[in-house]
Amino acid sequence: MSAAMVLTMVLCFALTISVAVSIGLAALVGIQISNVNMLIAVKEMFSSINRFPLAAIPFFILAGNLMETGGISRRLVEFAKSLVGGVQGGLPMTCVLTCMIFAAVSGSSVATTFAIGAILIPALIKHGYPAPYAAALQASSAELGVVIPPSIPMILYGVSAEISIGELFIAGVGPGFLIGGALMLFVWLWCKWKGWGKDDGEGRLSVGRATWQAGWALLMPVIILGGIYGGIFTPTEASAVAVAYALFVGIVVYREIRLKDLLGIFRKSVVSSSVIMFIIANAGLFAYLITRAGVPDAIGLWLKDVLESPLLFLLGVNLALFLIGMFIETSAAIIVLAPILAPVAMFFGVDPVHFGIVMVVNLALGMITPPFGVNLFAACTVARLSLDRIVPQLVPFVLVVLGCLMIITFTPALSLTLRDLAYR
Repeated sequence: MSAAMVLTMVLCFALTISVAVSIGLAALVGIQISNVNMLIAVKEMFSSINRFPLAAIPFFILAGNLMETGGISRRLVEFAKSLVGGVQGGLPMTCVLTCMIFAAVSGSSVATTFAIGAILIPALIKHGYPAPYAAALQASSAELGVVIPPSIPMILYGVSAEISIGELFIAGVGPGFLIGGALMLFVWLWCKWKGWGKDDGEGRLSVGRATWQAGWALLMPVIILGGIYGGIFTPTEASAVAVAYALFVGIVVYREIRLKDLLGIFRKSVVSSSVIMFIIANAGLFAYLITRAGVPDAIGLWLKDVLESPLLFLLGVNLALFLIGMFIETSAAIIVLAPILAPVAMFFGVDPVHFGIVMVVNLALGMITPPFGVNLFAACTVARLSLDRIVPQLVPFVLVVLGCLMIITFTPALSLTLRDLAYR
């Protein structure tokens, strides 16, 4: 049954059928082979999405869309540019820094790509940067949307592996700053070498003026993260607070969201949320059948026999996750693999929170690697380019993030120090 399910899923991928439908069809094949009552499919799909923490997903997506339409994204860009835009290569650095700030509210890399890319990709091209480079930079920087908390994949990992989402969020701060800092250093050195961006400081606001204009926007991540870590509200409740705040700022303060705009914003958010929830439902059924067949236990025993140390386990898992992330959507991969791999990680003495961060960062690379990188498709849409033109410019960014992933993997203190200070 398991072999038939995997073969069906791979065949569907080869036929370019969407990930969610491929997983669902594979699960249906498994049901037919195992003679399980079809009512089980309905029950397991419903149970997969009938979890309170998952309510944060549509709210964070809606908050990101409200920020884009309400002028919050633009003001965050101006603020970031006032800080780092005065040096050569300052505009690419602005892109990375803005994504870091936006990530502290949106929780979604695709939302970050559209919201920030719509502003910065045209600006980068206007300042003489090649369009493929601008799109590759935006896609790579937006990966921070799922590393810096709040993060939708971290919520999914926490639910799937039954780990504290609050601990995962605070553990993601160090790795997020590491990746963001490494990308900023890289683009600065790259622009120095290429001779790009010598006039990036043109039109830059003073730090004081930019901070004043972006005050309400900058207050948003403070309220959201402060509320979570201060114990005022849960991560799920924080997502609703983010929506309420974005609505208030966009309609009342900045007055850039009109009532007639809300229908389009809600429609866009519903479509995005529905896609993720459909993937979660199908992946939940797939995971149920795989678990029922004893596959997780078999894989766990095999890994314990083959990989004799935590070092080998982490290396092997990172390689496997990197390859899996290239072909399977991040949310689906986490829901299917987290219940399988987290117990094995704990057997090897790896902290489940640290392993969750490694898993999220690794699978997030799949968002910027062909053939199914969702960030790439979003950046291509904004830049109006074909995927093949972006890929050559993308390679250095992937290598930088891979280097950071190795540091995160083998330096647990980077993820766990803040967690231990807050929860121990």
